[in-house]
Formats: sequence, C-alpha cells, structure tokens
Amino acid sequence: MGTFCSVIRFENLQELKRLCHWGPIIALGVIAICSTMAMIDSVLWYWPLHTTGGSVNFIMLINWTVMILYNYFNAMFVGPGFVPLGWKPENSQDSMYLQYCKVCQAYKAPRSHHCRKCNRCVMKMDHHCPWINNCCGYQNHASFTLFLLLAPLGCIHAAFIFVMTMYTQLYNRLSFGWNTVKIDMSAARRDPLPIIPFGLAAFAATLFALGLALGTTIAVGMLFFIQMKIILRNKTSIESWIEEKAKDRIQYYQLDEVFVFPYDMGSRWKNFKQVFTWSGVPEGDGLEWPIREGCHQYSLTIEQLKQKADKRVRSVRYKVIEDYSGSCCPLNKGIKTFFTSPCTEEPRIRLQKGEIILATRGLRYWLYGDKILDDSVIEEALV
Repeated sequence: MGTFCSVIRFENLQELKRLCHWGPIIALGVIAICSTMAMIDSVLWYWPLHTTGGSVNFIMLINWTVMILYNYFNAMFVGPGFVPLGWKPENSQDSMYLQYCKVCQAYKAPRSHHCRKCNRCVMKMDHHCPWINNCCGYQNHASFTLFLLLAPLGCIHAAFIFVMTMYTQLYNRLSFGWNTVKIDMSAARRDPLPIIPFGLAAFAATLFALGLALGTTIAVGMLFFIQMKIILRNKTSIESWIEEKAKDRIQYYQLDEVFVFPYDMGSRWKNFKQVFTWSGVPEGDGLEWPIREGCHQYSLTIEQLKQKADKRVRSVRYKVIEDYSGSCCPLNKGIKTFFTSPCTEEPRIRLQKGEIILATRGLRYWLYGDKILDDSVIEEALV
C-alpha cells in the first residue's frame, strides 16, 4: 500500500499541470493507441475466453499497460527529489568545496545540479526529461528506468499481436491472379464472423499502431541501454560528461594526475543496488553518498570547480553581428540552422547586435555559452 500511495502523493495539486505539456501528451497518446489497438486486435486474433492461451495473452497485455503507466506516473509525480531550500553542509568548512546556487539560496549538495526547467537544485540529477515533464534523479531514477524497460517489452508484445491479426484477417481475403494480387476488404470470409469487423479502417489503424510500436521499441530501447550503462557504473548522464571534461582538462594541460570517479563502488551489482532496491526507496538520503576507497566525499564537486575556472580560461569570446530573437527553431537564420536545432529544452539566449558572448562548446550552427552583461555572466544556455 505504501508503494501505491507514492504514486498519488503530490506535493500540491500544481503537480497535475505536468500533464499539460507536449511530452506527456505524446507519450500517453502512444501508450493509449498501442494498448487499445492491441486489446481490440487480440480479440480478433486470439479470443481470450475460448482458450487458456488466449486468456494468458490478454492478461499479459493488460499487465504491460498497468506496469508501464504505474512507473511512468511514478517517475513523473514522485519526482527526483530536490535539495532543501537554504541547505548547507553540517560542517561549515565543507562549503568551500561546494557551489552556491543563488536561485535556491543554498549550496549544491554533491551530485546535485540546478535545473532551469524545475527551477530547483535536483538531487543526483541525470537529466530533465520532456516526456515526463520532470527531472530524472535520485528518487525516480529506478521508476524511470523501469518504464524504459517495460515500454519496449510491451510494444514488442503488441507488435506481435498486430502482425498476427493482420495475417489471420487477410489470409482468406487475398486472391492471386497472373499479374495481380487483390484484397477483399468488404466482408470477412470467415465462419463464424468476427465480433469486431476488420475493415479497411481497422487495417489502417492496426498498421499505424504497428509503426508506433516498432518505433517506440527502437527509440526507448536505446534509451534503456544508455541508462543501464551509466547505472552499472553508478553515474548519471551529467557525471559522465563531467568525467569526460576532466580527462580533457588533464590532457590539455598535460597534468600529472588521474581523475577517479568517486561513486563507483567497484562492482556492477553494488552500483545496481544504489538505484534499485526491494523497498523501492533508493539508497542514501540524496545529500551524502558512499564513496570508493581512497576518494574524497567532494572529489566530484572539486573537479567541477576546476572545470568552471578552466571554462573561463579556454572559452572563446564572440561579438554578435546580427539580432537573434531566442526562438527554438529560427526560420530567418537559414534552412540548415533551422533543421539542425539541438533537440533540447535548454533556453535560447536572446541576442542583440554588438553584445558579447562567451562560447564554451558548440555545434556547426549552434553554440553553448554565456552572455556577458556588465561584467556578469548569465546561466549557460544555447545561442
């Protein structure tokens, strides 16, 4: 009962607004279409009341839908967990190793990062996911990953039902000539007639649902393998990026040091248990973390401070030569710029001619960086 209640425990009713976003609308739409069509087609292909196999098939189909929606809403509404406003380490001397968040008026705990979408510092932040309209982090990492596992498995089952339904329904409707193949969709040549008629509209809907199921299996399946790869190393997507930048910094300055990721327990099973537990509650409190032998509790945050200082040294300054409105996909900047817009919800900086930006990294037509105003720097964003 405690686990079930975690689904409906909202901080306030404002959490329901998370559903009013293109990400959840599309995700729930795909789930609804695939689940509904799979249930309808399973009645046509393998009537659940006639055989044990049909009953098991139908129950499994309902089971996939329930588990997918359970973990999806769990990831969305339980949330990642936020660093308490005004938080600071118990030992005041440890604050020298931490970054201070001016928005939350608190120090950033180890492994936490500020999310501009949620406007809070997120514990063990992995990324902000538009499909759940929330961050993936400490509290909901397990639910989010289980959703990424169950969605492809459910879609594989649904795709099998779609294929078998189309095969069985079209088998007696095909007629072959010398140079032609005809399909009679006007009436079913089947005795007895099916409970749900399988006409042209049903065929088109099944084919559409099959495409959604196969696309979801590939796309979400790839995301699952990416998540499992970092979970088995006890990392997040952001921490993987920090580790890459650490190696680049050491190589660039030819330093005689080796960066060791402090939260890797040295065993995949131990790393796995940091996220997945039998109780459903992740290990720790989201503020302090077990570390591997020989590492410092703040090794990662110290590296972040080094990279922040290094970014200012190695960044390139550019002067804006043309106004930019800050739109996601600008139509007036050329076709290539429009179609190569990064697939991210990071804010775009509005620019005016003559302003100075500090580019930290970039793509061919887009730059990540900061805008300098009166010797102060705005939060990093896309320009």
